[in-house]
Amino acid sequence: MSFQTDTIHAGVPSSGHAYGAVMTPIFQTSTFVFEDIGKTKGYDYTRSGNPTRAALEECLRVLEGGSSAVAVTTGMAAIATVLHLFKAGDEIICTDDCYGGTARLFKTLEAQFGLAVRFVNLQQPETLSAALTPHTKAVWIETPSNPLLNLIDIEAVCTLAASHGLISIVDNTFLSPYNQRPFELGADIIVHSTTKYLNGHSDVVGGAIVSNRADLDERLKFLTNSLGTCAQPFDCWLVLRGIKTLAVRMREHEKNAQAVAEFLASHPLVKKVFYPGLASHPQHDLAKRQQRGFGGMVSFELSGDAEDINTFLRSTRLFALAESLGGVESLAEHPASMSHASMDAAHRLSVGITDQVIRLSVGIEDGGDLLADLESAFEQVDARKRTEHKARRPVAASTL
Repeated sequence: MSFQTDTIHAGVPSSGHAYGAVMTPIFQTSTFVFEDIGKTKGYDYTRSGNPTRAALEECLRVLEGGSSAVAVTTGMAAIATVLHLFKAGDEIICTDDCYGGTARLFKTLEAQFGLAVRFVNLQQPETLSAALTPHTKAVWIETPSNPLLNLIDIEAVCTLAASHGLISIVDNTFLSPYNQRPFELGADIIVHSTTKYLNGHSDVVGGAIVSNRADLDERLKFLTNSLGTCAQPFDCWLVLRGIKTLAVRMREHEKNAQAVAEFLASHPLVKKVFYPGLASHPQHDLAKRQQRGFGGMVSFELSGDAEDINTFLRSTRLFALAESLGGVESLAEHPASMSHASMDAAHRLSVGITDQVIRLSVGIEDGGDLLADLESAFEQVDARKRTEHKARRPVAASTL
């Protein structure tokens, strides 16, 4: 079926559940009755499996086109679970301008458990070859990257990784399977923070791991059960409910994001805009080739000092100053002090995440209202600049 139809029906039995329920029920139970010793109706304990979670996992498997999926408690739990596929001494090559929490976890595991990580600019696939060592076991691809929206050629990197026997892992949170299908480009594992676009309503945290190889399917299920990182029934139900409007939401997100990016690109207080939907983006052609759309995330670099940044972020009314992204409401955040505060300053600056970068999660409000909100915030910044300039002007000497 089409992707949009699958968002409604994937994971839902055609005959409905008990009593003919059209929507998946919340099986809010910790344990299940055995029919006999060693015999169950398919479930024994919710950590090991739950019908609501199974419905979400099947839905995610279908939407990504994989062979198996596991739903976990958070996006970070998805990353942590995947990393348990590896052992001390193994090396992972990771996108250098990745999410700050990803970098923090990698560095923590490197320091405490001997799992090596190398942060590499993978925008040119050949850089992967130069970075490989005999200990390299996987490549971690985040595309578009958070927050600079740099792209990586998934097919080229995955093809190269496969030729060296490496596992290719793609974080698909920023685009969702609506806009990007990494398995079709050669990926082995896809991770998500389902908190973001998949749920889309900022009312739950969750994560997911989707795999496309039988050997990885079983290992990831085992790890999720053993580590206890599995998602809870009510959380799974909320994500399932959100997915049903994923396609229609993503179209509105992208329409508004394109308008916002074009507005920012023409504004005199904006130094640079990061959005693959702009023809000026250096990887615009790659975005058109490997993505269905450009997504709802826009970042930009404000021309000004720290107080200008603060003034802008204090002045928006619709773009709430908050962490996270992908909800129906618009959000603004300052990566250097928020989402990427855990990434050391030298790392941030080396990849271009300056203190002037602002990240916008463009929601599905009326597009005109969003542009007016941004323009009003810029006017406040401009007014502050004019006031400061007047205060600095020297007072003319008295002629008396």
